[in-house]
Amino acid sequence: MKKIFGCVLFASSLFLFPIKTHAIGKLQQDLPYAVSEQTQICILCHRNVTPGIVEDWKTSRHSKVTPEIALKKPLLERRVSSETIPEDIGSVVVGCYECHSQNSSLHKDNFEHFGFHINVVVSPNDCKTCHAKEAAQFSGSKKAYALDNLRENQIYSQFVDAVPSIKEVRDSTIHYSNASEKSKLETCYACHGAEITVDGMRKIKTNFGNIEVPNLKNWPNQGVGRINPDGSRGACTSCHPRHSFSIEIARKPYTCSQCHLEQDIPAYEVYNESKHGNIFLSKQDTWNWNNVPWRVGMDFQAPTCATCHNSLLVNPEGKEIVSRTHDFGSRLWVRIFGLIYSHPQPKSGKTYEIKNKDGLPLPATYMNEVAAEYLIDEEEQLVRKNEMKKVCNSCHNNDWVSGHFEKFDSTLSETDTMVLNATTLMKNMWDKGFADASNPFDELIEMLWVKQWFIYANSIRFASAMIGPDRATFKNGWWQLTENFHKIHEFAKKCEYEH
Repeated sequence: MKKIFGCVLFASSLFLFPIKTHAIGKLQQDLPYAVSEQTQICILCHRNVTPGIVEDWKTSRHSKVTPEIALKKPLLERRVSSETIPEDIGSVVVGCYECHSQNSSLHKDNFEHFGFHINVVVSPNDCKTCHAKEAAQFSGSKKAYALDNLRENQIYSQFVDAVPSIKEVRDSTIHYSNASEKSKLETCYACHGAEITVDGMRKIKTNFGNIEVPNLKNWPNQGVGRINPDGSRGACTSCHPRHSFSIEIARKPYTCSQCHLEQDIPAYEVYNESKHGNIFLSKQDTWNWNNVPWRVGMDFQAPTCATCHNSLLVNPEGKEIVSRTHDFGSRLWVRIFGLIYSHPQPKSGKTYEIKNKDGLPLPATYMNEVAAEYLIDEEEQLVRKNEMKKVCNSCHNNDWVSGHFEKFDSTLSETDTMVLNATTLMKNMWDKGFADASNPFDELIEMLWVKQWFIYANSIRFASAMIGPDRATFKNGWWQLTENFHKIHEFAKKCEYEH
């Protein structure tokens, strides 16, 4: 790229694209710190092509603070966790070029764009330039491996294929086919993530002529376990949306509701019905959503998802209660959502590596014998439970907190018993040939069995954990769990009678 008499000559184009120097000056006046020359040029085009993106970025903290200034803040106030920042980006605000040009040699989606070399997809590996600890924490989590935990686990993969799988019906016989890649992209992979690959280049028409850009497959996708063209896993933008990367949005339950909602993971609905959710919905406009660290009782008066699972919390005097984490399972001792029973949290985010005594990649056998060697032990469970109790104790006394956890433990035991009863009936039908165990998800009786643990037991567990009582009772709760068991039992009796 060369500057010629107030213009910029782009080697890839057949024309001179004029850059008005007064326009650059006006942009700089709008922002408090230096904007790199590269980012200024990006903005001069994109404020016309994608004005929403530019204006969103201008509201962000990235546009208002340089990494050098961010590093000078007291430790608990920092949003930048890397100890050092590359010199070329430290003294300028974090703009288009600073994000879309990192680690270009690793990016298969990197392309020459008006004299710059640009990555289409910004990955966690790029974000770790400034946010190293957060990227490292996330990289080993279940969320980071959310895609592989579906497609590398043959049981889960069968489950995915069973969702949109009926091909046709002929002579009253159902013919099945595996779910297409497109149907997966709009169902399971929308949340779990897809693998973004590059298939050559394609031309697009713009106001500046035809431009060649990478032809991305399985794009767009913002799934939390997305595999990026640089080989990294995850999408920070699942929670911190482009291009504001707002901590306020990430802290609010609406963000988690993109994926964690009924029927299978009714966390959002349970939260809304809980006392905590009631306070949030009533008072959220008075809360300080942007403060770091987050002060319990001062910045907010009731927990959100982020409060319990990952935020850095301090008391009003500034003393740390719990540290920030981007491994969203690190404060969890038990996994209430899983196939098929509740169980201790996995040691590794790569849950597809688990093998139970039946040789299946599940944390427990059908008869609920856990694969203990792949799950955290009792000592680690206690450590994590105490970490979560610190969050609860920041508002509640010990008796309240202990009583809540005792009720929760009882709920897990009771729902697991109900699921075991239904699974015993289901396994008996498989053993006697009344159902085909080769795919345990595609027959009507199997779908009833799946409802028992995937919908109803999960609803009760989440309702108990987050205090949403109606979700434990009549909204996919105990009533439906009991009714569904009777349906399975009647189906089993009918099979026995007819054979």
